[in-house]
Amino acid sequence: MRQKGFAMRLLSLAITLVLLSGYLAAQVPSPARPTFEVASIKRNVSGDAGASVRMQPGGRLTITNNSVFNMIRNAYNTQRFEMIPGPNVPSWIDTDRWDIVAKGPDEATGPQLMVMLQNLLVDRFKLVARRETREMPVYALVIARSDGQLGPQLHRSTIDCNAVAAAARAGGPAPPPASGTGPFCGTRTNAGTVQMSGVPLSNFVRNLGGATGRFVTDKTGLTGPFDLQLTWTPDQPTGSADVLANGASLVTAIREQLGLKLEAQRAPVEVLVIESAERPVED
Repeated sequence: MRQKGFAMRLLSLAITLVLLSGYLAAQVPSPARPTFEVASIKRNVSGDAGASVRMQPGGRLTITNNSVFNMIRNAYNTQRFEMIPGPNVPSWIDTDRWDIVAKGPDEATGPQLMVMLQNLLVDRFKLVARRETREMPVYALVIARSDGQLGPQLHRSTIDCNAVAAAARAGGPAPPPASGTGPFCGTRTNAGTVQMSGVPLSNFVRNLGGATGRFVTDKTGLTGPFDLQLTWTPDQPTGSADVLANGASLVTAIREQLGLKLEAQRAPVEVLVIESAERPVED
């Protein structure tokens, strides 16, 4: 009988501990959902062509004359070709224009403001979107020549960007950029130009997605830092006179100047599917 009574007391104690642990877990607050402290949304009917998204000190975000589609693109850090509207998405998300003035915490960073914008789109525009993997047309960037020789505007960099970063952290002077290679230890893009210095080709591949309108994967097998300078004529030329004088298409310029080529393929990639949205109540 004593053993049975002792076992019952142990069982009762175990049940009490389980219930107590559940109660304590319920008292732990869940992480706060990042939202703006205040936000004003108004329809923009000016008819202006210009649009902007400005992140300012003090946790401020000012969006002027933007479509919902473009706000989604910024909030989720995607390109247009990565976004797929579903059958129930209204056409106005890419035609109506909106102005938003929002204020987050003073210390909010740029990425944090974009998460707040995601939640604002959900709360005020009733946005429903999801990530999924689909097989899509892509480009594979490969070496064009069978002997592996690269083009005249692509070569291995002699710049030690780790040393440059260490010097900057120590407060030392930064070396001047190499002539004709663009910014030191970085990538700069403009209409019809890409300049790269002392960084991996992956930086170049990321920029190609926006220029080609497709996902681009790096299949060159080239590792290490490179210097690169590419010039071509965009489909809708808006660049300087030297860009327009070049006359080469992007595909031709990549082959002739870099010794690389884009091969059309299909591959599974992650996309953002937009399922639905509603016009907000203005304030």
